[in-house]
Amino acid sequence: MKMIFAIVHDEDGGFVVDKLNKSNFIVTKLATTGGFLRRGNTTLLIGTEDDKVEQVIDIIKEECSTRKQVNVNTPYVSGGVQSISYATVPMTVEFGGATIFVVDVEQHVKI
Repeated sequence: MKMIFAIVHDEDGGFVVDKLNKSNFIVTKLATTGGFLRRGNTTLLIGTEDDKVEQVIDIIKEECSTRKQVNVNTPYVSGGVQSISYATVPMTVEFGGATIFVVDVEQHVKI
């Protein structure tokens, strides 16, 4: 058995859960926040048999896509040892898609 942790964009979370449920996968949905952009994410926990992992990943791929690029300001340290100033530098990044972790489950108990 495997446990799949999928971190998806909030806009995709509902679509992924619906499609997984229609395919008979049980999903636990957690509201999370990304550390870099500090935007809303949805973290999905999906327990499944080993032979179904690729099916779950394919569903996530179908429902998640990257979004337009966003301008964010990242910290930039300048100055010498005695004088350090913190400024921000505009940076363009893509967001969305999914980050997926698949781990082995040693024991599964349903009560």
